[in-house]
Amino acid sequence: MTEKKPPPHGWIILDKPRGLGSTQAVAAVKRNLREGGYAKTKVGHGGTLDPLAEGVLPIALGEATKLAGRMLDASKIYEFTIRFGEETDTLDTEGEVVERSEERPSLPEVEAVLPQFTGPIEQVPPAYSALKVDGKRAYDRARAGEAVALKKRSVTIHSLEVCVDAHMPEEITFTAHVSKGTYIRSLARDIARALGTCGHVTYLRRIKAGPFLQDQAISLDNLNEIGSGAPLKDLLLPLEAGLDDIPALILDQTSAQAVRQGRVLSELPQPSGLYCAMLDNVPVALMEIMDGAAKVVRGFNLPDVAE
Repeated sequence: MTEKKPPPHGWIILDKPRGLGSTQAVAAVKRNLREGGYAKTKVGHGGTLDPLAEGVLPIALGEATKLAGRMLDASKIYEFTIRFGEETDTLDTEGEVVERSEERPSLPEVEAVLPQFTGPIEQVPPAYSALKVDGKRAYDRARAGEAVALKKRSVTIHSLEVCVDAHMPEEITFTAHVSKGTYIRSLARDIARALGTCGHVTYLRRIKAGPFLQDQAISLDNLNEIGSGAPLKDLLLPLEAGLDDIPALILDQTSAQAVRQGRVLSELPQPSGLYCAMLDNVPVALMEIMDGAAKVVRGFNLPDVAE
């Protein structure tokens, strides 16, 4: 019997194609690892993308799954296109048209309304969403013909602008940098309504998720090469790539051992905040320093860390 390869730790950044669900993407990674001869590996994604959306989907492997929750909280950047004149029940191309308007806003009118949707705003999530209403998914209730009333939620739109040369009389494409919990379909609906018309999303692509960019993403074909024996190291980003936005805390062998045992490091000169504790080039833990004392937030059980 062929000995299995050790389970990998790190990130695969998938350029998720339209039509593939996030759960299906995770299943595809698991299948390719299995077919590629790797031992059973824990796999999770860092932020759901609707099947009709495409783009950057961070998929965490092994110890990197401990950071998936942090990725869910990260801000994200999207490109999306609004088609004006029709609103659908799903707020995208999958649904039935529920409202029509003859009004078509001009580009200057669109640009003039965008400041209303920049900064902290409130939005009502789409009825066709995965949010739960009395224990049942909103989209299940909507598909069953129930009237779904979701509460407003506070989100932050860090920036919102029209893409240059990306508009036609009935469609305009935008770029939005948004906080966690933002629904682009709701944003599109509300922009259209503020312009005295209606609209829905025809194109949605995530171009950045947390620290991960679309130029780091691999295609589904690249992913499938793993199952055919292609080296995973060419496609796998290290665990600490998910922590590129926080500084490193360099440890020696003695302090690394203490951290692995969950002990507090004291009298540190670094400012308070989150740090990625490293021994040589290996992440040991995500730590928080407060007034010179460092406590473990998440420990990583990676090979080659001091025992």
